[in-house]
Amino acid sequence: MAFKYTTIVPWGRSFEEYTAMFHLTQADLNKAILGCGDGPACFNSIMNQKGKRVISIDPIYSLSAKDIEQRINETYADVISQTRKNTQKFNWTIIKDVDELGRIRMDSMKKFLADFENGKKENRYISAELPHLPFKDKEFELALSSHFLFLYTDNLTLDFHIEAIDEMLRVSEEVRIFPLLDMNARVSSYVGEIIKRYNNSFSSNKAFSCTIERVAYEFQKNGNEMLRISRFTS
Repeated sequence: MAFKYTTIVPWGRSFEEYTAMFHLTQADLNKAILGCGDGPACFNSIMNQKGKRVISIDPIYSLSAKDIEQRINETYADVISQTRKNTQKFNWTIIKDVDELGRIRMDSMKKFLADFENGKKENRYISAELPHLPFKDKEFELALSSHFLFLYTDNLTLDFHIEAIDEMLRVSEEVRIFPLLDMNARVSSYVGEIIKRYNNSFSSNKAFSCTIERVAYEFQKNGNEMLRISRFTS
């Protein structure tokens, strides 16, 4: 999906949301992690402060911090307004109301912006996008995809999803995708095909385990499952 500055809606999730969405244990946080399509989330920033290794890729990283901040300011009110009109689609337990949601997300994006330019110099934020990643084979232990794959089922083909997941598995030992819902809050029609594909061996040296796992995070109703695809090692 080609990046267009005029259509991007930057919306950054917090470190706590990332750890819950992807069921990240302390052992996971010590791994070499790749975030695919992280946008203005603060996960990379907080992990860097903790001395952990995360590289984030997103086409929006071709812009400057000033340009990203401008786009956040241009779209923030509309996102909040749309959420207010659709409050019944969300669970207001972890996040109590729309105002708190706005504070959490804006705080996350401010932390990202404060870290972004320095992070670019350190090659922690790289302008790239699936299904082509500028990394060596098995460079990472864990690759994460938040609110991209499956979400755009109506716009991105099954072949695109397979190519993207293949690429993440090329550069990492394990892939986690959250959530499994499409834009209409239904489980993506691709999920079954993806599970079938990655639960089969395609050659003598390529085999995976693909499972759906429930996580302790459900902001969007019924959006509390992630897909975990792991490579078998001999």
